Amino acid sequence: MKKSLALALALAAAPFAASAGEPSYTYVEGGYAKLHIDEDDLDSPEADGGFVRGSVALGDSFHLIGGISRVGEDYRFLGERIDVDVTQYELGVGYHLAMGERVSFTADLAYLRYDLDTDVQGYGEFDEQATGGRLGVGIRGQFNDQFEGWVKANYYDGGDFEDETVTGVVGAHYKFHPTWGLMAEIEHGEVAEVESTKYLVGVRASF
Repeated sequence: MKKSLALALALAAAPFAASAGEPSYTYVEGGYAKLHIDEDDLDSPEADGGFVRGSVALGDSFHLIGGISRVGEDYRFLGERIDVDVTQYELGVGYHLAMGERVSFTADLAYLRYDLDTDVQGYGEFDEQATGGRLGVGIRGQFNDQFEGWVKANYYDGGDFEDETVTGVVGAHYKFHPTWGLMAEIEHGEVAEVESTKYLVGVRASF
């Protein structure tokens, strides 16, 4: 009986053991997104929405990345209702290099597009777009078989991003199943001349 129980536990733990120290670069995740604008003149507005993004491994060192997020909110300004929606699209390629059993260096280069849709009551709709590039460099570490974290610096430039800006990113992923896990991420800094903080909380499926 004891041998059977030990064998069952070993088989149940096998998927986690196989992935220990080797975080997957093929996954899809999605969930809740929140954007906080650090602008006192506008009373530091916030917007809520959702996001979907993913990664596909290309061999041992490279991976494709892509995603979309959309947040929006209604405001009152000088007695008028203003409906603002911000959509971000991202597509790029990433590189990862093991620095130890549980730590990897990561870098990614991506094309970004922002769509700003504004509907002002009594004045109509106004649409704007901004495009540019992002270079991200960071560290991804596996603390144990279920928990990993990452820190990264994002550099934004090119296209409509007239001034080079840098943001900081910190995130975590808790794997409660060989496939499924919970993730959270915070990015803070200046993007497209706007000081902001972006929060992501969602579910990840790793393959």
